[in-house]
Amino acid sequence: MIEAARSLGARLNTSPVLLLTLAMLFWGGNTIAGRLAIGEVSPMVIVFLRWIIVAALMGMLMRGRLVEEWPLARPHLPAMIAMSLFGFVGFNILFYIAAYYTSAINLGIIQGSMPALVLAGTVLVFRAKVKLLQLAGILVTIVGVALVAAQGDFANLAKLEINPGDGIMLIASLFYAGYTLALRNRPKLSGLVFFTLLSIISAIASVPAVIYEMAAGAAIWPGLTGWAIVLFISLFPSLLAQIYFMRGVELIGPGRAGVFINLVPIFSAILAVVLLGEPFRWHHAVALVLVLGGIWLSERKSADQFQ
Repeated sequence: MIEAARSLGARLNTSPVLLLTLAMLFWGGNTIAGRLAIGEVSPMVIVFLRWIIVAALMGMLMRGRLVEEWPLARPHLPAMIAMSLFGFVGFNILFYIAAYYTSAINLGIIQGSMPALVLAGTVLVFRAKVKLLQLAGILVTIVGVALVAAQGDFANLAKLEINPGDGIMLIASLFYAGYTLALRNRPKLSGLVFFTLLSIISAIASVPAVIYEMAAGAAIWPGLTGWAIVLFISLFPSLLAQIYFMRGVELIGPGRAGVFINLVPIFSAILAVVLLGEPFRWHHAVALVLVLGGIWLSERKSADQFQ
C-alpha cells in the first residue's frame, strides 16, 4: 500500500493536467465552503484560522529552507506584506463577506473574471501591448460579469440595483488580480518558501481584522461543523490548491496553467447546484459562456507568450 501511495504521488507530481484540475476543483469548492460557513464561523475568524493553520503546517515543513533563504527574502519584506494584505487577507475577507449576500454560482462566475482582469492590468500597469482579440476578450468577460451583477437585467445597472455581494466579490477579484500582477516581480525564492512566508505574514496580518470583528460583537467561533469547514478551507483551497498550482506552473508554464482557471466557475456552478441546491438560471448560463469565452479570446494569443 505504501508503494502504491508513492507511485500515485509520483504520477500526480508529474501530471500537470491532474494537478491543475484538482487545484481548480478545490478553489471551486471554496465558494461552497463560503456559503456553508454562514452562521457557523464569521469571515474574519475564517481568514485568521485558515492562515494560522497553513502557516503552522508550512512553517514546520519548510523551517530549514526558510532559514537558508531568509537573506534573499528580507529585502523584499515590504512587497511581500503588501501582496499578503491584498492577495491572501483582503481577498479572502471580502470573499467570505460576499458569500453572505450572493450565491456560490455568482461567486464562482465573478471569480472567473480574474484572468481578464490580470490581462487588463498588464496593459495598464506594465504597458503591455494588447491584441484586438485580447481586448475583445476583456470586453466580453466584463459583459458576463455585469450580467451576473445585474441579476439578468441590465436595467438594474442603470438603477444601481446590484446585489452588494456581487460588488464585493468584484472588488475582491480586483485585489487578487493586483496580487497576481505583483507576482511578476516576486523575490527569487523557491515557490514553497515564498508561499510559506506569505502564509506567515497573512496569519499575522489577519489578527487586527479578527480583533475588530470581536470588538464589534460579530465574531462567530467555530463549533464542530465550523471547524470542519475551516479545516477544509485550510487544507484544500489554501494549502493543496496553491501547491498544486505552483507545481503545474513549473511543469507547463504560467500561460498554459492560467487557462485552467476557467474551470473555477464551472466547478463552482456544478457544486452549488448539486450540494447547495442553488437554482441555475438563464443569466448564469449566458454569463458563464461570456466569461469563459472572453477568457479564451484573451488567452488565445497570449498562452505561449508567458511560458
